[in-house]
Amino acid sequence: MSLKDEFELEGYQVIVAMNGQEGLDKAKAEHPDLIILDIMLPLLNGYEVCKRLRKAGNHTPIIMLTVKDKEIDKILGLELGADDYITKPFSLREMVSRVKTIFRRMEEYSSSSDKVQIGETALDFRRYEAIKRGKLIEFTSLEFKLLHYMVNNQDQVLTRNDILEKVWGENNTVISLRTIDSHITNIRKKLEDDPSNPKIILNIRGVGYKIIST
Repeated sequence: MSLKDEFELEGYQVIVAMNGQEGLDKAKAEHPDLIILDIMLPLLNGYEVCKRLRKAGNHTPIIMLTVKDKEIDKILGLELGADDYITKPFSLREMVSRVKTIFRRMEEYSSSSDKVQIGETALDFRRYEAIKRGKLIEFTSLEFKLLHYMVNNQDQVLTRNDILEKVWGENNTVISLRTIDSHITNIRKKLEDDPSNPKIILNIRGVGYKIIST
């Protein structure tokens, strides 16, 4: 049984593309709820398709499908904006389970507050926009997800493992805790007036981070 058949049995509508360029075009035209993207695609590989979609402001969840098992390949896909990855060979049930997990995460995301004010930055999580003192601030899709999780847990200390599981997914095995620190640093540069002396995202030594109410 193919992936298409399995998902249709689960009640999903499925659109299939035979190469990267076709996939990119269909993603823009059809606006799917989720994209399963094979890295080894003809014409445009999966990395390039993901990169172009994110650059165009498309935040549709993406699962990378790959035969590569090197950590650097998986990290690259996640850093380009993919939400999850799965390595061949895999079971059809595992793939369906991953998709359902992402949809559950999306429901949690959409049920929370769309707009919040953090310091002097207005965040609109539905539109993926951040405006600080009238100026548009560019956050990546992953940075928005990280910020959204922290904002929904304001004034609570979040461990790095909490962040890893909620933002990168419970199945993730390649993103290191150091990577989380790097993303927090990038967010602080955009959010804080003085990133070297943060007032909004605080480091709780030996534990994790806390974003404070302002």
